[in-house]
Amino acid sequence: MAIIIFQHGVDGGPGRLGIALRDHGYKVDVRRADLPVSASNRGVPRDLDDVGGIVILGGEQNVTEIARYPWMQDEAGLIRKAHAANVPVVGICLGAQLIAHALGGAVGPKDVAECGFAMMDVTVPGQTETVMAGVPWKSPQVFVCGQEVKTTPAGAMVLATTASMSVAAFRVGLRTYGFLCHFECDRQMAERFGARLGEQYEAYARVSERLCGNIAAYLLPESRRLVA
Repeated sequence: MAIIIFQHGVDGGPGRLGIALRDHGYKVDVRRADLPVSASNRGVPRDLDDVGGIVILGGEQNVTEIARYPWMQDEAGLIRKAHAANVPVVGICLGAQLIAHALGGAVGPKDVAECGFAMMDVTVPGQTETVMAGVPWKSPQVFVCGQEVKTTPAGAMVLATTASMSVAAFRVGLRTYGFLCHFECDRQMAERFGARLGEQYEAYARVSERLCGNIAAYLLPESRRLVA
């Protein structure tokens, strides 16, 4: 079984999250959903056979323009299937917005776009969430958001907010998570996303490593790791 990672642009790779998954023994299958399907790029699967988990990365596209992107519609369909089957799903930025949209929430433009570091506040429910274990109640994160989750899906729990965003992270059901922040960034990726690196980067990197480790250790089933 593999953890499928959907990438939607040249700059938006899996970064430190991909490394954490490999370090924890998972087979990672990175696919460019925005590019044509080929022998080396299999696109969005039609079923969950041999899928141990799904990671949906960010991108320049907007969920409000989903009608323009057949591949985004396919990803939304796969999210619904995985969520119903309790297969772990993690969305980052565009991926989180797509999860919200696919499961009945609402996504729309932000009043002011966010680009760079912003302080993320963990909510009271987030403070007892396993995937947020060890994350400070207030820490810097990288955001590149022109749109936001206006309304979460029914039954969702908001795990984090920012000063300008009422939903910075959320969970729906048991194993579906959305993060509007880019915790997957390494130093070079954070710079490309407009973050001014300095003292904040070290704190950001520590928190991001913790989030990646938590996802790999607590969210994804051990039985789906590679066996030596």
